[in-house]
Amino acid sequence: MFGLPRMLFTEEHELFRQSVRDFIAREITPYNAEWEKQKMVSRESWLKFGENGFLGIQAPEKLGGLNIQDFRYNAILIEELGLSGCSGPAIGYPLHSDIVMPYILHYATSSALEKYIPKMISGEYIGAVAMTEPGAGSDLQGIRTSAVDQGDHYLVNGSKTFITNGYLSDVVVVAVKTDPSKGAKGISLILMDNEMAGYSKGKPFEKVGLHAQDTCELFFEDVKVPKENLLGKEGEGFKYLMTELAQERLVVALAAVALGEFMLASTVQYVKERKAFGKSLSEFQNTRFKLAEMTAALEQGRIYCDYLVQLHNEGKLDSAMASAAKYNMTELQCKVADECVQLHGGYGYMWEYGVARAYADARVQRIYAGTNEIMKELIARKILK
Repeated sequence: MFGLPRMLFTEEHELFRQSVRDFIAREITPYNAEWEKQKMVSRESWLKFGENGFLGIQAPEKLGGLNIQDFRYNAILIEELGLSGCSGPAIGYPLHSDIVMPYILHYATSSALEKYIPKMISGEYIGAVAMTEPGAGSDLQGIRTSAVDQGDHYLVNGSKTFITNGYLSDVVVVAVKTDPSKGAKGISLILMDNEMAGYSKGKPFEKVGLHAQDTCELFFEDVKVPKENLLGKEGEGFKYLMTELAQERLVVALAAVALGEFMLASTVQYVKERKAFGKSLSEFQNTRFKLAEMTAALEQGRIYCDYLVQLHNEGKLDSAMASAAKYNMTELQCKVADECVQLHGGYGYMWEYGVARAYADARVQRIYAGTNEIMKELIARKILK
């Protein structure tokens, strides 16, 4: 479909891609409709993902990982999940491996690493990150969940909301206030797990889209969190978040392009088969022009993201670059979703069609991982520096 050759991947990468694609066709796509009804993927799917070596591939071998530091492999996993059109899994698995695990790998104590990482790699433990609160979304300095120093542990009280992977999660990176008087410098990150008394979860939300994604609230009532579960240093949490959010936003951008490509491919197939006024929809100029516009835009987006993956591999991706990618690609995803539904006509509004589900799933991409308005603010800061 796309004309420009991609220069990012080697033959070894493409062999890995084929194994991922085969796995998704066998173990993800056939079950996605049922997972949407259940509001979450199955525990078994996480274990199978782990058994095939697709979780936490960057983790060191001594903890059960493959020690692959080449982010192109991560990008392939994200891309193939998106191309499957299964938006819930396309968000949940990468969040676990590429957003949650880096906080633990980069900042956790040795005891926490040994406790959580091997089981996260196997799929026995599912990871989530809890930043957003009922009264604090993109403004992380406004969080109110507190962690009071009690000597050998913290006493945590508060709540979090809109937590992706929340209901199934076994280990959660939680942003807390260890010193409310210091603003951003009073934020710390801690690890919480299901064994801790006083920690509870709400039921999965009834969302507009992403029905196979278990998003819920988390509640903390006098939860005792051992000091060894502090990530990095106390008061450095905001800095760690700003460092790791660049990769998170790149992950969202990569998924957005792939999900856009899925919708376009589905629509191309549909307009070739659907007839109106005695001819195929693909013969109408409006259809052809819309397909051309989307193809050109997605091709630009794909090559753009390939370049950012390359920069990230070289340690050169900064917050503004990642913010621009998240902003641009999620806006494009939503535009493609709207155009593809329109080209499907009434069938585009039927849940059984992939574009209908992709349309509903796409909208939140412009909200989470920092709203697109916040992305523009971060881009502007670099421009006006």
